[in-house]
Amino acid sequence: MIKAAKSLLAMSMLVLAACSGNQEKNQDTSTRGTISISVDESFQPIIESQVNTFEGIYKYAHINAMYKAEGAVIKDLLDDSTRIAILARKLNADEKAVFDKRKLTPRYTRIAIDGVALIVNNKNQDSLLTMKQVKDIFTGKIENWSGINAASKLKNITLVFDNNNSSTARYMRDTLMAGQPLPAGAYASNSHEALIDYVAQNENAIGVIGVNWISDRDDTTSMNFLNKIKVVGISKEENPTSTDSYFQPYQAYIAQGEYPLRRFLYIISTEGRAGLGTGFAAYVASDKGQRIILKSGLVPATMPVRIVGFNNRASSFEQ
Repeated sequence: MIKAAKSLLAMSMLVLAACSGNQEKNQDTSTRGTISISVDESFQPIIESQVNTFEGIYKYAHINAMYKAEGAVIKDLLDDSTRIAILARKLNADEKAVFDKRKLTPRYTRIAIDGVALIVNNKNQDSLLTMKQVKDIFTGKIENWSGINAASKLKNITLVFDNNNSSTARYMRDTLMAGQPLPAGAYASNSHEALIDYVAQNENAIGVIGVNWISDRDDTTSMNFLNKIKVVGISKEENPTSTDSYFQPYQAYIAQGEYPLRRFLYIISTEGRAGLGTGFAAYVASDKGQRIILKSGLVPATMPVRIVGFNNRASSFEQ
């Protein structure tokens, strides 16, 4: 009887040890394990580069990045479907309240400064707009290209977004429209590729797209996109007297603040410990991760950018 009891105890200890070993094995660390992250699809090119490089350095780390519209990414975070999200904004008060109830404090890692680009058809001669004109277009005050240029032969302006629930659509509503709905003629495409193709095929269209889809000059996909469309230059002046007052969303102009449509990019973590998501966030914010962002055409958020020779001045930008 005593022998049987000792045998049972020994077996129980072995089972507990095995279970404990499995839990330790399955629990991710900052450089190993498997996790899923939810990412604003506006930033797919740059985050794909970051994930591929991170996994190349840490061979036991596997990150399943799910690219979705901003609203779907927020939902994943609130539903606890993911504990790592990459977004172009911080959580609002209502969203924070969800985590307050769970006794969780979301942690933010700012990783880049991005621009929202406006693109037009290659045949459109009006590729320079003031911020006032942009606002009037997006609020419906200007509906026809003749409202921009009386000599224009183009007709009604068609606004094109990647998705009605996207971060670029939300950004334009918040920045230019005080949260009001998009104009009735606005059109939502199914993807960034479809958006660019639509603008390339429709002379009346203006597309709204994240800069990182068209900013990496070493990326063939980005260059193919640029060959199909024109990128709009924007002036903050109401009545510019020179084309020098207009700025396209190039890295230097985003860094200097000359290009007006810009936003920050964050990694938001609700991990309660230093897991793989925390390790990935630290990598993206590190020198190596920031250099990938620099190469992509976005502005690194945690390292200074030295800009020489633009507008006859040198300046440094650190955010």
